[in-house]
Amino acid sequence: MTSNQRLDQIQKHLTKMTSSSIFQDIELAPPDAIFSLTARYKDDRSPQKVNLGVGAYRDDSGKPWVLPVVRKAEKIISSDPTLDHEYLPILGLKSFRDASAKLILGSNNRVIKEKRVVTAQTISGTGANHLGAIFLSKFYQQKVFLVSKPTWANHKPIFDTVGFDVREYIYYNPKTLGLDIDGLLNSLKSAPNGSIVLLHACAHNPTGVDPNHEQWKAIADVMEAKGHFPFFDCAYQGFASGDIDRDAWSIRYFVDRGFELLVCQSYAKNFGLYGQRAGCLTIVLRNSETATKVESQVAKLQRAEISNPPLHGARIVNLILNDPMLYAEWIDNLQIMSSRIKEMRKRLFEKLVELGTPGNWNHIVDQIGMFSYTGLNASQAQVLQEKYHVYLTSNGRVSMAGLTTSNVEYFAKAIDDVVRTVP
Repeated sequence: MTSNQRLDQIQKHLTKMTSSSIFQDIELAPPDAIFSLTARYKDDRSPQKVNLGVGAYRDDSGKPWVLPVVRKAEKIISSDPTLDHEYLPILGLKSFRDASAKLILGSNNRVIKEKRVVTAQTISGTGANHLGAIFLSKFYQQKVFLVSKPTWANHKPIFDTVGFDVREYIYYNPKTLGLDIDGLLNSLKSAPNGSIVLLHACAHNPTGVDPNHEQWKAIADVMEAKGHFPFFDCAYQGFASGDIDRDAWSIRYFVDRGFELLVCQSYAKNFGLYGQRAGCLTIVLRNSETATKVESQVAKLQRAEISNPPLHGARIVNLILNDPMLYAEWIDNLQIMSSRIKEMRKRLFEKLVELGTPGNWNHIVDQIGMFSYTGLNASQAQVLQEKYHVYLTSNGRVSMAGLTTSNVEYFAKAIDDVVRTVP
C-alpha cells in the first residue's frame, strides 16, 4: 500500500468516526405530554388562554402561590447562623423522616412505637416511587406490578425501568364517570398471588375518583386473600380534602389490618414546594428486627442512586411539621387551597347546569382533589385548544387549580359548545 493510499484510508476512517455515532439508531423519544402541553400554552398569544394541564396549585388570579407558612419558615431558617450546607446522612434529615412517618401513619400509631417503620428522604414523590420500586425489585419475589387504569403518567415508566412486569387493573368506568369497584376487585382476584398493587391514597390522579371506606375495606379483603403487596402513593395529603387524617385513612386502615406496605409521600402539592423536591419513602414491616435490615438495604440503594438527598426543602417541611404554631398555620393554608378547588368544582358544575349542557355533570363535584376526568374525548379536547385556547390533556383531564372566578364561565361555555357540536 502506498503512502497516498494509506492516508486516504486514514481519512475515510476519520470521516466515518466524525459523521456517525454508536447511538445513531436510537429512536427519538416522544415529548412528555404534560410538559409539551405547557409549552404550547406559553407560546399561545391569546389573551383568553387557559392552562388546565399543569399539575400545580394556582391562586384565583392564576398565579403560583407560595404558602405564607413556607415564607415564614424560610425566614426563620435563613436567620439561623448555626445552619450550614453540609451533606445530609444517606437516608436524609432524621427529624424530617420521623415527622413524615407520623404525618402519614398518625403520631400514635403502634408501628412507630414498636420501631417497625423505615423511612428515607427522597427526591419528592417520584424519587420515593423509584426508590421503593428498586427495593422491591431486589428483595420481593413477585415481579408483577399492577397500576390502575388510568394512573399518573410517570408510574408505568418508573416500574418498567426497574424491570417489573407492569399490568393494569380496572379502576375507572367511562360510562358512569366513576369507580368501577366490581371491575377493580375482579382484576385483583385474577392477578397472580403476591402481586404488587399501586394504590392512590387519596385524590386519584388523573380521575379524581376515590374509593369510599367500604370499598377500601373490600379492596383490602381481596388483597389479603391473594397475598398482594400494597404500594401506596400519596401526593395530596391534606390538599385533597383539607383534612390530613381523612386523606390518610386508607393507608392507616391497611396498616391496622396488619399489611406490610410501602408509602410514597410528596410535599410538592401540600406545601407548594414543587421545585424543592421534598419527599419521603415509608416502609411498614411486621417486626423491628426486619426493619433494621431493610433500613440498611434502603440506605445502600439510596447511596448508589443519589448519595444524599437535598437539604433546603426538607428543612422547611421539618420546621413546619415540628413547630405547633407553624403546623396550625399550615393546616389553615391547606384549607385555603382545598377550599378554592372545591369552589371551582362547584362553580363549573353550576354553570354547566345553568347552560343546560347535555349530559350529567355530577362527577365534577363528586370527584376530589386537583384533577377531574371531565368525560370529554380527544376530539373535543383538541377543539377546546384550537378554538378556545383552553389547554387540557387529550383524555379530558383538567386541573381544577387552573380555573378561576374570571375564567370558569368561559370554560363552561366552551365545554357546552364542544359537547353540542363535536362528537
